[in-house]
Amino acid sequence: MRGKESQSFARVPVVGGVGSRDWWVVFGVGILLGAAILSMKLLLTETDAGPSRARLEAQAVTGVKSLAQPGLPLVEVRAQPAPGRGEENEGDRQEQGVKDVQAVTKPPVPSPLDQVVVQVYRTASGKVERVALEQYVQGVLAGEMPASFEMEALKAQAIAARTYIMRRLLLSDRSGMEGKRGDVTDSVQHQVYLSEQDLAAKWPEEEREDNWRKLKRAADETKGQLLMYRGEPVQAFYFSTSNGYTENSEDYWGSEIPYLRSVASPWDEGISPRYEAEISLTLKDFYRKLGISGKAASAKLNMKVVERTEGNRILAVKINGETFAGRELREKLELNSTAFQWQVNGDRIVIKTQGFGHGVGMSQWGANGMAMQGGTAEDILHHYYKDTSVEEASKLAMKLLQPISNS
Repeated sequence: MRGKESQSFARVPVVGGVGSRDWWVVFGVGILLGAAILSMKLLLTETDAGPSRARLEAQAVTGVKSLAQPGLPLVEVRAQPAPGRGEENEGDRQEQGVKDVQAVTKPPVPSPLDQVVVQVYRTASGKVERVALEQYVQGVLAGEMPASFEMEALKAQAIAARTYIMRRLLLSDRSGMEGKRGDVTDSVQHQVYLSEQDLAAKWPEEEREDNWRKLKRAADETKGQLLMYRGEPVQAFYFSTSNGYTENSEDYWGSEIPYLRSVASPWDEGISPRYEAEISLTLKDFYRKLGISGKAASAKLNMKVVERTEGNRILAVKINGETFAGRELREKLELNSTAFQWQVNGDRIVIKTQGFGHGVGMSQWGANGMAMQGGTAEDILHHYYKDTSVEEASKLAMKLLQPISNS
């Protein structure tokens, strides 16, 4: 067979220098090579397209991706939509992203303080109003500080107000509640509290909504924050206006509290409308109010300061031989402050005061002055309450709530 084939092919004429048999062989090999090259090209194209499509899809998908580091919780990160893409497929891309990437998330844990209810004794009606903690804080802001104050001053007041009531609840403190129901009154005896209904009479209608929104922001942005000293809520005393300094606690309350120290408060004089005041009394009324009688009440007034406080207020004064504490004089004569001077004109005495309030803790007008100069809420609180820190109340949540659940 091989001999016959050789003879047959030997008779094929030459075309272009290649024999006919050789041409068919080359033609067949060419077809095979072409098919192989085409297949390889298609395969390479498909291989390159894989990552390309993945990158394009990754740009389009807005689904959730999770990033985890050792010791840290998973964090949700959403990819931005690809530039130039319309919003009509946003839902599809999000759905695809959720399918492609299974993210592990933890829902926010509600604060135990969200359960706290303050029982406020309303002095006007004699009834008790149950108020959620943050609503109470907002109502105290409305009652204790002008809504026109700087936001950082309002936030400092919110933290102080929240700290005051939470400490009271924690200790089951019922002081000032003799014969009354509830946890706290709505008066200056504790903290002035106003409801939204009360504010209808306090604020002009055109200002009401903006004022309430501003106070809500101050409460919301400090939600759950307490002022702490060595792991416990402080006694967050505050007052209207200083005479230029605050008082050491023992000079007014009688007990020394390490974070209630006398500090300078120079802002009050220039901005507080309550910085100065005066009263005029007959000497007869003056002696009567102080309980001075007999010869001492008929003698010529002899009055001199025995001792001053570090905050430059009167700690003790002697009147016709009898000594009175500065606080006693303030309360009996209904003075604005224990920082005062006097002058006798005939049968009358004129007493001029500087500042308004007991002077211990935070000056509210001083806080506003600090905020006007760029001080933050924490700056204000750290200035007026020494060596304290602002902390999240959740750290004490269970301890704080325990006395409440037992009451």
